[in-house]
Amino acid sequence: MANKKKSKNKKPFLSPGVKLVLIIILIPISFMLYYSSYIVWQHLERIPIISFLTDQKTLTEMEQLQANFDLKIPEEYIPIYISAGEKYNVPWTLLAAHHRVETRFSTMRTLISPVGAEGHMQFMPCTFVGWNHPTCSGLGEGKIPDTDKTNPEVIKAYGGYGVDANGDGKADPFQLEDAIYSAANYLSASGASKGELKKAIFRYNHSEQYVEDVLHYYNQYESISTELEGLATSKSSISY
Repeated sequence: MANKKKSKNKKPFLSPGVKLVLIIILIPISFMLYYSSYIVWQHLERIPIISFLTDQKTLTEMEQLQANFDLKIPEEYIPIYISAGEKYNVPWTLLAAHHRVETRFSTMRTLISPVGAEGHMQFMPCTFVGWNHPTCSGLGEGKIPDTDKTNPEVIKAYGGYGVDANGDGKADPFQLEDAIYSAANYLSASGASKGELKKAIFRYNHSEQYVEDVLHYYNQYESISTELEGLATSKSSISY
């Protein structure tokens, strides 16, 4: 007769009680490991090369292009510069440079200067409305009624450079599109459309230092204008 082996019930490797104890022990250990890793990473991020690589990953392509600029051109403004530049045949980068110098891309605490220049691109009221206005003299602050300051028909009658770019019936130096188109109009008439940039810049503000400042930023922006324009216009076309 063949010997019959008695089957034995195998005992589990770990009893339920032991498993429960291990779970209770491992949960706080897991939290400690996670917290320790977080603390270590915080210290690693302070190392220049790690910080640089991390920052590069979070930067957009537009930001990377402008990494060396002291103040980045707001991406949403670039299509406006381009459109105004095309209409008045002036480099869009010149408009951006004026905007940078005049109001730091409209980030100044106030958009009215001590001498009375107004809006995003800092127009003297008499230049915006027209020096033929009866109240215009001196530096050009004038005493033009507010309703006349934004009236396209009044501006046309007095030979001003204000433009109603967004089609709302007003040419407003405090409205971004109107201000940029008006600057393009003025710079174009001052010689920028013929390539006479220095002449046009000087007419915008009679200061040699001002001319140097604007040309400095213009040359910066112009050096990567194709790349900036490509990125801005591609995103603009997607959003519409």
